[in-house]
Amino acid sequence: MTLRQDHLRWLYAPGIFTFGYALRTTITSLIALGIALWWELGSPQWAALTVWMVAQGTRGKSVAKARWHLFGMVVGTVCAVLLVAAFPQAPLMFILMLAIGIGSFCFIGTLLPGPATMTNYRIHGMRASGFTYAIISLDGIADPEHIFMTAMARATYIVLGIVLESTVSSLFQFKLEERAQDRLAANFLTAINGAAQTLASLLSGDAQVLKKARGVFSNITTLSDQIEFAEVEMGSHRGHEGDHARAALARVAMLLSRGLDLAALMQGPCGMPDAAFAATSSKVEAFLKDMAPQLEASEDIHPVLARLAALQAACRQSVADSLDEEMGSPGSAPTDPQLVQMLSQQRMLNYALGEILDELEQALIQFDASRHPLLHDHFHYRLKTFRDWQQAFTNSLRASVTIFGSGLIWVTTSWSSGLTFMMFVSIVCSLFSTLEKPALATRAFLGGAIIASIVAGILVLWRLAEPTTYEIMAVCLFLPMLAGGLAFAYPALVLGAVSYNLFLPILLGPGNQSRLDEVAFFNTAMPLVLGLWYAMWSFRLVLPFDTNDMRWQMRTGILRGLRYIARARNLPTTLYVVEHNVDRFVRLLTNAENTPDTIIDAYLQGILSAMTIGLNVIRLRAILERHLLPPEAQRAVSDMMGRMAQFSGRYGGHYGRTARSAKFAIVHLQQMAGQADNLGVRLEIDSALTCLYVISYELDHNQKFFDASSPYLDPVMA
Repeated sequence: MTLRQDHLRWLYAPGIFTFGYALRTTITSLIALGIALWWELGSPQWAALTVWMVAQGTRGKSVAKARWHLFGMVVGTVCAVLLVAAFPQAPLMFILMLAIGIGSFCFIGTLLPGPATMTNYRIHGMRASGFTYAIISLDGIADPEHIFMTAMARATYIVLGIVLESTVSSLFQFKLEERAQDRLAANFLTAINGAAQTLASLLSGDAQVLKKARGVFSNITTLSDQIEFAEVEMGSHRGHEGDHARAALARVAMLLSRGLDLAALMQGPCGMPDAAFAATSSKVEAFLKDMAPQLEASEDIHPVLARLAALQAACRQSVADSLDEEMGSPGSAPTDPQLVQMLSQQRMLNYALGEILDELEQALIQFDASRHPLLHDHFHYRLKTFRDWQQAFTNSLRASVTIFGSGLIWVTTSWSSGLTFMMFVSIVCSLFSTLEKPALATRAFLGGAIIASIVAGILVLWRLAEPTTYEIMAVCLFLPMLAGGLAFAYPALVLGAVSYNLFLPILLGPGNQSRLDEVAFFNTAMPLVLGLWYAMWSFRLVLPFDTNDMRWQMRTGILRGLRYIARARNLPTTLYVVEHNVDRFVRLLTNAENTPDTIIDAYLQGILSAMTIGLNVIRLRAILERHLLPPEAQRAVSDMMGRMAQFSGRYGGHYGRTARSAKFAIVHLQQMAGQADNLGVRLEIDSALTCLYVISYELDHNQKFFDASSPYLDPVMA
């Protein structure tokens, strides 16, 4: 019987790695708590909390998060001291600047490279800045004269927790560099195998190939996000393996985009391949199916590259044979126009297949460079970010309004626990305002906080009333903390587990000279629960996330991007276009929620189609800049590009003109194809026709998506 990890299986039957993580982190947090008590620090619970905040399942993630957390702590500490020093007796200005400060951290964090998830530790640096800024300033405003000592105490807890977690986790690593290298290779093999199987299905005539490609695109993004952690684990001895691995995964995405070109050609006018193309494509299909096992079985990539080179030569030979048949010998009779068109279309198929193989070759070369570091290598592949200013402003304003509202509650009610309430609201805003759906994350956090309150209540009011030594207290805390560590590894409970692990030490409030009584405990637990509940509803009411609006804005941005590519002086690279649309692709899937599958599928198809059009527009502009086309052909393509520059503009109505101009350019280039005697000009015409065929096909089959006058599939936008 297959065991399923559901219900309480994560607690009574955890995996060995999950249990190891939970045990290691529990012991480390208790050590941090013990040292803080030994040093007689005022709030030792913050040291244990920091351990849980930094600790992750792998060494690379832990170190990366620790570095950015330390950076955020320094920034937040400096800003908190300046805030309290500036407004010690002005509560409204203090609240306003606290809200603006955390909003600014959210604004900056949203614009940093990488996805806005809890695994992106650049953004976590800004979250840690807001977190530290809040806890120091809100603690220090009650005693402004000692703000420097308060800040140093809080910074000491955080540094202690970070150092201990990093030290203890390093003791449990074995052959870390080798395992990191193996993980880089495994990630690429997973991505390239998915892409290869998708392309093999395309060549076999599978009509559902585009749906398979969607999963591969999402997988590429996920795997690429993990590379920086492997780089950390490789340590000081690493070279540019991570850069090559990122470039290899980017090439896999480019490989799939080339596959979309071939799919458009096969389903369009070129969809009846001749015997030569059928023979070559069957060989390529067989090669793609068994390529990944070959790469996994041996580190020597040369046999695979040799087979690939033979297939590339076969594609080039097919193109040459077709040209020879069409152009004939000098002085021979003109070729039949229908035959010219048929031969041209077959060359397009062979050309597109050859481009797929060329992209595959580049991906394999980058993969080999990541497995076998090169001497004196200076290769660098920069991380891309596709954040927009509107989203950053929305996240910032949402956090600022929520925190300022909590401050007004404190000022107007004179609540004795108002500062504690504000602190918890500020912590949640710092952590979740950079997410697109902070209300859902806060709801999960609220559930974890309620469980932590119940467990802490039992411990504070019953078990911890008896121990007189640290050792007995640690025994009492061991099992509750271990349970939180086990829950962290279960995806369905991860946010609730984070909340539980963070807030349990705060609710316990251990100290050398005191214990929490019933009043002190409830004055901490009640502001915690109320603060998270308030933040959850504030996130729902203040600039709430709307999936319909997100998709509409995404579609508008896609149409605007196509116009920009057609007329921009500085063209974006093809890799940039692919990665930007893959980012949109993943964002759409991440925020699907309860949206009907038909709408999600239609938008995914639209994104892939827009990416395909954008890439071919870039290639057409490169053709125009070479000035090898005959003047009439150059003019026809330029007219089409002019229409594309106004494509689906603000007032609509340009979609039909662009589609017609693409067909008009195809007709003109086909008429001139048989008249070109120069081989270079003939090949240039074929290249332009390939791009035009693909653009025309995509415009015809996704008309509603590209026509800005159409509300498309969202009833809310209609």
